[in-house]
Amino acid sequence: MSKLLFAILLCSSLASIAQSPVWKADREHSSVSFSVTHLMISKVEGRFREFDGSITAAKPDFSDASIRFEVDAFSITTGDDKRDNHLKSSDFLHAEQFPKLSFQSTAFRRITEGRYQLEGDLTIRDVTRRVKFNVTYGGTATEGNKQSATFKATTYINRFDYNLQWDKLTEAGGMVVDKMVSIMLKLEFVKQ
Repeated sequence: MSKLLFAILLCSSLASIAQSPVWKADREHSSVSFSVTHLMISKVEGRFREFDGSITAAKPDFSDASIRFEVDAFSITTGDDKRDNHLKSSDFLHAEQFPKLSFQSTAFRRITEGRYQLEGDLTIRDVTRRVKFNVTYGGTATEGNKQSATFKATTYINRFDYNLQWDKLTEAGGMVVDKMVSIMLKLEFVKQ
């Protein structure tokens, strides 16, 4: 009898997951950007033009969300072709061999009203590491038949942890490109 009860509970759990709404990233109203200190005194900012992501959540406040995201390494842009090509090279992203950066959530915890902590596995090149994002939920809006939800997520990563280990020192001994990289995602998701 317990096997039958387990099977019923499993089927009902799978059915509820299958019925959870899916939200897809709207690239026209979203951005994936980063910044890093250059020469110890200034910031270089960049972004990725091509990305795809989704949220699956049954609860309207997204507190049970499962989040998947993927970025095209070839779409990196900093406004300088020479620098962009260097970032795509084996010194950094090695886009030819590792064309995608990916993220899969493991937890999405509500901290306070509109604020969450997102935890998951970030893969860059051939390295996957657990990261945490601070997330601000901007709310939902409906326009016609389209329902959208907005989020802002930020974190820092050590690029050396992901084998982005190109390093050069200034004459004063500081790093030309800092090891810490700030990541910011401003995302609008559309309910499917």
